[in-house]
Amino acid sequence: MVMLCYKNGSLTREDIRDRYAEKSWDVFNNLLEQTDPLNGGKLGFYYKEHEILPPLPVGFHRYIVDTLTSGPLAETKERQKDEFDPPSEVRALIEGQFMSMRGHAERCGLPVPPKRIIATGGASSNQAILKTLASVFGCPVYTVQRPDSASLGAALRAAHGWLCKKQGEFVPISRVYSGGSDRTSLSMKLAVPFGGCEGDDELLNKYTLLVEKRLEIEQKLVERFGRVK
Repeated sequence: MVMLCYKNGSLTREDIRDRYAEKSWDVFNNLLEQTDPLNGGKLGFYYKEHEILPPLPVGFHRYIVDTLTSGPLAETKERQKDEFDPPSEVRALIEGQFMSMRGHAERCGLPVPPKRIIATGGASSNQAILKTLASVFGCPVYTVQRPDSASLGAALRAAHGWLCKKQGEFVPISRVYSGGSDRTSLSMKLAVPFGGCEGDDELLNKYTLLVEKRLEIEQKLVERFGRVK
């Protein structure tokens, strides 16, 4: 199992919401949906806290990639910007978080595209964010019945401990929900499909190029700033 750890997740999304979306998730979602996928080549790196992956200090960095073609990556130039308009800021944040996840997961062996993504946590109830997730990874996104996955996991661990004590020996955790996961909070539903529409393959290919460019810029930032001890 591979685990990617980030510090700049929901709290950073809330910070951008407060700065550019009138502290409203409805406004935030409307701004996100006002922009097209790929954001016109606008890339954002938003670190409200010292980040783990990549190891970078607090700071916001914005770039515009001039072209998105299938040519050599070295020929794709970027320009640094001080700030974007609010809709572009919102999409740069959301796309940036997911492109970082995709890029680093691919380095650990994630297939492109993956078979599916199961989204959990509070943001998994946000349909606009899930649509962006599906576009960046190029696969359908599923959700579970309960978005608060941490509390669900704690409950499962407690039930597993109780079952082990009752049996007087260790038993696999799958015994907790064996044969009944489709009737519990573990059951999944398709939240956002992907792959059945014209243009989906082309969009995935363009995101692949943009992910590569993002990782290239990210490495330059690491070399320039590193982590402040």
